[in-house]
Amino acid sequence: MSLQDELTAVERSLDDLVRSVGKLEARLGAGLDIRRVRTDADHLREDLALLRQSAAAGPPGRPAAGKGPDEMVQISDAPYDSKLWTDAEDEGLGSRNGHAP
Repeated sequence: MSLQDELTAVERSLDDLVRSVGKLEARLGAGLDIRRVRTDADHLREDLALLRQSAAAGPPGRPAAGKGPDEMVQISDAPYDSKLWTDAEDEGLGSRNGHAP
């Protein structure tokens, strides 16, 4: 089965889901729970449209040389400049005198 066939099959299933949610809404009324389910189904429809667009664009290009996900990044062992933290709060770090407030 091709990618387009699979996307079409998912779209049909999603259409069935939307119809079923509509039937439930008619039976149960437009309560909060059914609105959430309808919203989720709408989000799925939007996500599927985005997926179809990205699939039509083809596979993403290779990352630029030296920018791949497997590249090792060196991090210095030197301490950070303390001036970077002058505006930071001490929340969650304990107090400076060692006693909790």
